[in-house]
Amino acid sequence: MTYKALASTLKVLSDASRLEILDILSCGERCACDLLEHFQFSQPTLSHHMKTLVDQGFVTTFKDGNKRMYQLNHDKLKEINDHLSSLNASQEACICNTVKRGACQ
Repeated sequence: MTYKALASTLKVLSDASRLEILDILSCGERCACDLLEHFQFSQPTLSHHMKTLVDQGFVTTFKDGNKRMYQLNHDKLKEINDHLSSLNASQEACICNTVKRGACQ
């Protein structure tokens, strides 16, 4: 994942409501009506958040009768976690190995 792609992904996670949605979905799938009742914001607002989360791959959706169900994509969160963890450790393929040391005069 490029730095630009990671930054774009993290921007999606910078919204408190979206983080709360992900936390709720970490306990299992939920229908849109359950999420609406919890947040008490408008249906269009929920739809906007869910579309963003689905488009970025954090959430998957499916129909169950007349309900729209959402579930957390644990693999996507693990991928982001792995990328963030790599920023916190020096590795052989790390970009830090391409930057010269002692260039400051």
